[in-house]
Amino acid sequence: QVQLVESGGGLVEAGGSLRLSCVASGSIFSINAMGWYRQGPGKQRELVARITSSGSATYSDSMKGRFTISRDNAKNMVYLQMNSLKPEDTAVYCCNADIKITRYSLWSNYWGQGTQVTVSS
Repeated sequence: QVQLVESGGGLVEAGGSLRLSCVASGSIFSINAMGWYRQGPGKQRELVARITSSGSATYSDSMKGRFTISRDNAKNMVYLQMNSLKPEDTAVYCCNADIKITRYSLWSNYWGQGTQVTVSS
C-alpha cells in the first residue's frame, strides 16, 4: 500500500510564505515524477508544479517566480515553497506521484488527501 501525506498548509496573510511537504511511504520500488496540484473553491483542479526524478521542474505560468518545487529522493519527499502568496492561491493543495511498487510493475499514479492553504487579504 502506497500513501502520500501532505503537511504544511495553513492560514497566511497575503504576501506571506508557506512551505508544503509531501512524503510517499509504503511499498515503493521507485518514484518517477512528483508534483503538486491545487483546487480552489468552485474551481477545477490545476497543475501547480511538477518535478522529475532528475530534478527538472515545470510550473504553471501563474506560479512561476513565486513557487519553487524541490524533492529529496532519499526521503521520498517533495516540497513546495510558496512565496508572495495571494488570496487567489487559496485552495486545497494535493501531492501526486508516479510510483512503481516492484521492479516489474507498471507506473501507477497516486494522490495525497491534500492540505488546505488559505490566504487572507
